[in-house]
Amino acid sequence: MDIKGTNPQNVDALLKTVSGKLGIPPEKLRQELMQGKFDNALKNMKPEEARKFNQVLSNPQLLEKMMSAPQAQALYKKLTGGK
Repeated sequence: MDIKGTNPQNVDALLKTVSGKLGIPPEKLRQELMQGKFDNALKNMKPEEARKFNQVLSNPQLLEKMMSAPQAQALYKKLTGGK
């Protein structure tokens, strides 16, 4: 996972949301993703979702664009209860 050039707040928000859905601590998820270990993140995803997930993680500009989109912000607020 290459997060250079990506807004750290967006990465942290994404990790927090995803880790909550996967049931693992955000820092553990970050560490696993930085090491290229995607097992916890991918094991419960449909193949098409897993492919898209990998595509976003491998492209910092795409990740930044996705997290900055109004739809992503609205989804994040919905998933976190507006926090």
